[in-house]
Amino acid sequence: MTLKHLATALAAVGGAFILYVGLAYLLAPQANAPDFGVPTWPRDEGTAFLAVKGVRDIATGLVILALLLTGQRRALGWAMAAIVCVPAGDMAIVLASGGPAGAAYGIHGATAAAVALTAALLLREHRRSAKHHTAPATPPAPAPTH
Repeated sequence: MTLKHLATALAAVGGAFILYVGLAYLLAPQANAPDFGVPTWPRDEGTAFLAVKGVRDIATGLVILALLLTGQRRALGWAMAAIVCVPAGDMAIVLASGGPAGAAYGIHGATAAAVALTAALLLREHRRSAKHHTAPATPPAPAPTH
């Protein structure tokens, strides 16, 4: 498997997975909430905050899949580099809320690492192709003769 295929597979699986997570939070927020890692969750009217997480995750997955499907690999690499902030922020929230470190690092930290790896592979791919597609040097213009 080439690095390009690995980057494609990681992006596709990551996009599909976060899309699934978002849908799960919209369809069954209370059932999925404990897996996030914070010790308490909103109840009754407060469950709208769980829907916010669902919409955020769906949008993230759609951005990844749209860039992947349209072949915008460099833009996908930069988008995924920015998206690292989401699971890293989630990890910080779990830790600051007194949630289990295992969930913080094992779920959110591992996700941040996988997204960062995918971003690095995609951006490295672009740098490698740019090195191989440099324009040929133009010869110097002949000196004028008088």
